[in-house]
Amino acid sequence: FKNINCAAIVDFKQLCQSIPEAIERYEPNVCAVPGRGGIIAAIVIASVLGALLIGLLIYYGYNRLALFRRISARHERLMEETIDESLRSVSQLEFPLHLVKRADFIKEGMLQRHEIMRDQHKLLVIDSLAEVDNFMSQGNPVIFFSHQWTSFSQPDPSGSQYRSMVNALQQVAEQNEWDEHMDNIYVWVDFSCIPQTNPCTQNLAIRSLAAYASSAAVFIIVAPPCNHAELNTACDIETYQCRMWCRAEQVCHSMRNGTGRMFIAHDESHTLKPVDDDWFREALRVFDGDLTCCRLEHKGSVACDRQSLVIPILGLYGELYRASLESHKMGDSSVQESVKQFLNEIEKDQEAIFPRSFEMTHWRSQKRVTETVMLFGDLIERMKVRIEQGGEVSDKDSTTVKSSVIPSGFVRHGVTHGMATPMVNMKVETAIGKMDMEDIEFMNHKV
Repeated sequence: FKNINCAAIVDFKQLCQSIPEAIERYEPNVCAVPGRGGIIAAIVIASVLGALLIGLLIYYGYNRLALFRRISARHERLMEETIDESLRSVSQLEFPLHLVKRADFIKEGMLQRHEIMRDQHKLLVIDSLAEVDNFMSQGNPVIFFSHQWTSFSQPDPSGSQYRSMVNALQQVAEQNEWDEHMDNIYVWVDFSCIPQTNPCTQNLAIRSLAAYASSAAVFIIVAPPCNHAELNTACDIETYQCRMWCRAEQVCHSMRNGTGRMFIAHDESHTLKPVDDDWFREALRVFDGDLTCCRLEHKGSVACDRQSLVIPILGLYGELYRASLESHKMGDSSVQESVKQFLNEIEKDQEAIFPRSFEMTHWRSQKRVTETVMLFGDLIERMKVRIEQGGEVSDKDSTTVKSSVIPSGFVRHGVTHGMATPMVNMKVETAIGKMDMEDIEFMNHKV
């Protein structure tokens, strides 16, 4: 190689493939691969880092999956507990029913505050629905007054609504041939019968609104024309029907009793008129109604009043749906037709009547924030499944909650209310179970 100068014309690296030993003897280290140790080290480090990355990804994925499962399980429990609570809400009182005797109501000369009536011992207190049913069956009719507040601080500063209520009591007594001096006629009106000072007890009473309204023998809408004390805007039957709380009271009564015992006093003559047969259709859209908390953009509050009505309205729907299934099984056409009327109206526009969510505007850290908040979600579908499976409260220690379908064609928690004469030996079916209630936020007055 040296004599013929092969090194100048031969590529030793190519010969390393065929005669590496000879080339190494002639020119040591020519066939050695440069930087091979560094490559091996890089490969090892990369392999270790890759294994660590894969391990971290697996760990992260596992934790995310576990978190998702925990959140899903918590959501499922919350949904089921909400359905349980809604079924209980229509079968038991969270706060006792407070009533005012007709005579005391008239003597007051105005709508009087709950705490004043309580301190003067002018309120009759009934602790359970079983006792409500027994009280009603003994011939003690209850008149439920539904009205809008015409001031931010007082329900009726002009006194026009109170005068309509007194006149309505007289007309109802005449229609039912009750003695005008009869001492067993009772009145329910929000300002006198719901606590106004203590937000906790007020909230419990509002959550019992469905039971209060549905227990009444007569439901009277009071909406004479007048002006709002602060806004100086007209208040009448149209503005009444726009209020969410007013719609809620109507729905709570009509979904259990129909509209046959519902009346309106909305003109200056205070004449009592029966509501139209289709009156309930507009009232069904409870959650489209106006709310003061929304108008004030929820300043000073963390929840909207709409959220507080989900449980009682959901419970009433469950009763109505159960009544439809039971009447179909029994072949009771009268019950089936009357209940079907409500359900058909709901089915036409379920998303509007039971909105899955709503846009809530509120203030957070002095910033105006609008966000989507869950309302019913899929609770209606879940309620249907629960009722079809028997409608029991999922808590094993709770009494099964079921409703009675009565010959009048509507659902009741007990006896038939509103009878002119007492009913004796009437069997009362109620579901009074143990319930653990969660604290919820204070809700504003209905104005």
